[in-house]
Amino acid sequence: MKVRRKTLAKLLVAVFVFNLVVMGFGAWYSYQQSPPIPQTIVGPDGETVVTAEQVRDGKETFQANGLMNHGSILGNGAYFGVDYTADALDLKVQHMREYYAQERYDRAYADLGDDRRAVIDAAVRAELEDSRSGERIEYSAAELYAHERVREEYVDRYHEGDLERGVPAGTIDSGADARRFADFALWTAWISHTERPGTDHTYTNDWPYQPAAGNVPPASSMTWSVISMVLLVAGAGIGVWLYKSVELPEPDTAGITVPHPDDIDLFPGQTAAVRFVPVAALLFVAQVFLGALLAHYYVERDGFFGLGELFGIDFVGLFPFSIAKTWHLDLGILWIATLWLGAGLFLPALLTGREPKRQRTFVNLLLGAVVVVAVGGLGGIWLGANGYLGGELWWLLGNEGLEYLEVGRVWQVGLLAGFVFWAALVARGFKPLLDRESPYGLAHMILYAGGSIALLFTAGMFYTPKTNIVITEFWRWWVVHMWVEGAFEFFIVAIVGLTLVSMNLLSKRSAEKAVMFQALFVMGSGVIGVSHHYWWIGQPDVWVPLGSVFSTLELIPLVLILFEAINEYRALATSGESFPYALPFAFIIASGFWNFVGAGVLGFFINLPLVNYYEHGTYLTVGHAHAAMFGAFGFLALGMATYMLRITTERGTWSERRLRWAFWCWNVGLALMVFVSVLPVGFLQLETAFTESYAAARSLAFYNGELVQLLFWARLPGDTLIIVGTLLFGYDVVHKLLGQREVTAPGRAPEEQPIADRVLAESDD
Repeated sequence: MKVRRKTLAKLLVAVFVFNLVVMGFGAWYSYQQSPPIPQTIVGPDGETVVTAEQVRDGKETFQANGLMNHGSILGNGAYFGVDYTADALDLKVQHMREYYAQERYDRAYADLGDDRRAVIDAAVRAELEDSRSGERIEYSAAELYAHERVREEYVDRYHEGDLERGVPAGTIDSGADARRFADFALWTAWISHTERPGTDHTYTNDWPYQPAAGNVPPASSMTWSVISMVLLVAGAGIGVWLYKSVELPEPDTAGITVPHPDDIDLFPGQTAAVRFVPVAALLFVAQVFLGALLAHYYVERDGFFGLGELFGIDFVGLFPFSIAKTWHLDLGILWIATLWLGAGLFLPALLTGREPKRQRTFVNLLLGAVVVVAVGGLGGIWLGANGYLGGELWWLLGNEGLEYLEVGRVWQVGLLAGFVFWAALVARGFKPLLDRESPYGLAHMILYAGGSIALLFTAGMFYTPKTNIVITEFWRWWVVHMWVEGAFEFFIVAIVGLTLVSMNLLSKRSAEKAVMFQALFVMGSGVIGVSHHYWWIGQPDVWVPLGSVFSTLELIPLVLILFEAINEYRALATSGESFPYALPFAFIIASGFWNFVGAGVLGFFINLPLVNYYEHGTYLTVGHAHAAMFGAFGFLALGMATYMLRITTERGTWSERRLRWAFWCWNVGLALMVFVSVLPVGFLQLETAFTESYAAARSLAFYNGELVQLLFWARLPGDTLIIVGTLLFGYDVVHKLLGQREVTAPGRAPEEQPIADRVLAESDD
């Protein structure tokens, strides 16, 4: 079956408009259905206990102190600490039981017999299930007692400090702020046990699992899990059928002429673009060491290899888990984005055989801006989280406090401006192609992919610290998920297509068809697929069927990408020793493999609604995230870095030995970390959540269990290999930059250059 490029382009536009309509309506509907924050909550005597403003202040405290990167809220955030929603609900149940035990029997709950406990359990459950929403909420005496006890628990834990939990003293500056944070956590617990009007389930679809409060999996989670399993089989079959039916070219190194790197003209702007690589390497090294520190904190929460006690240094206070986790996440995004930016600036001259005037100056300017934003953003996070930025500055210049979007709003605007500037530089470089090709040409695709990354990033600016957390999370996931499942995947297939063309393994027109075909399914499933993040956070339940269907359909493009990786591997295996880009090609293949494993296999499993109900916010998500983020996007970025280094390094200086060692250290290390340590911990959490409660699966008692601690130590070999691979990469980058080729262009006209001549000729539509 032959498919024309123009047909694919029309389908891609139709899919984009469809996604825009669905998600636009979804945004409006989500605003209408967001859980209310009661204006006042009063006790039995009518005295005000909490106001809406106090709840909003508590959300500010939560963000300002980086608590989303210590624990999680509504299941979203870090997994080191408790989930504050589940914890507040669990504590509320416990204290209400204690209140009734003292009131009715004048004894502690633990001292009662089974029959009396059953009576109290039933009373507490009935009282929580009977909660109703409104502008004015009336607490029972038991609820008031529980609310006050939870407040004091949070003062002790997050203001006074609890090193057993890895919480340094003064995490929250004052007791009053800690009480407001408790008010906020208790409000999220309240929407988790209060029925949404007109339905038979709570605002959070009865999440978290807590039978004592009446929270059990809704029927929809089972129904749509079964439907998802059916769609899985159908989706896999559709993916294979499409790949076999649609005539798409495969890379082939047999009988072709691949220009040697030394025969390719090197432009000034390209040498500047390669400078993005050492900057990314430095960020990468810092990230992996922070990852090792985070892993260690799980086995020693109150110190640093015993050195704190030995030398009297408060390591946890100086560099708490929340800041280390924030930097670890942001550095991961930064080094991958830095390499992608560099690759996007390197490729145009390679394919067009020319470079605009002053391109090197502008590329250096962008690199400087990246460094400024990186240093300013990371520094602002530390200053903001430690209370050095007062007023509105804590979230404008400091720590906005939302996972993946921690940097202050000003730095986010700077990143957005950087994306726009990058797109302008890429457009300048690709102008000869843009002028010759149709709007669905390969150069246009790169700009569309980069533009979609910038466009989606703006969703992170549609809220402030005062915005309802449910609405905040709605927009935050637009950035986090749609980047990954939409824009980043689109960028992957576009950049790989460009790279294969530059290697002379695919014709430009063939690559355009392949990119559009895969982008059609990536965008078609990944954008609406974001809704699987909305199931348990207070969003309306319409997202359950949408998220189930489209998350499952995300398998189709991943099947296609896997087939591409297999065919690329075959091309590499038959290339012989003469093929000069075998190593960059290997990174591209590894990216396709890990994309399927991390995003496909592990992603599908945890996105089954019934599994996700218990799994949401556990170590199974950690395994999925590491395999997908580092495995898919990280390996592609590293492959592009290797490709740039291969072209710009002198023949006598070039050696693949260290990079090959790094390649295998990363692959083996990632596999060991994910499959030997992280996933087993996740499965134990899943079992604990299923047999006890979600709060138990996220408790300190679970993490301190002997088997879990052993599995945490089992991360050591994998983490060590990843660190070794990263250090080898960093050293090798410096070594190769010292042996960089001299600029040779402008020397030959574009039509005299082997790559540009072919690409420009194919672009004359």
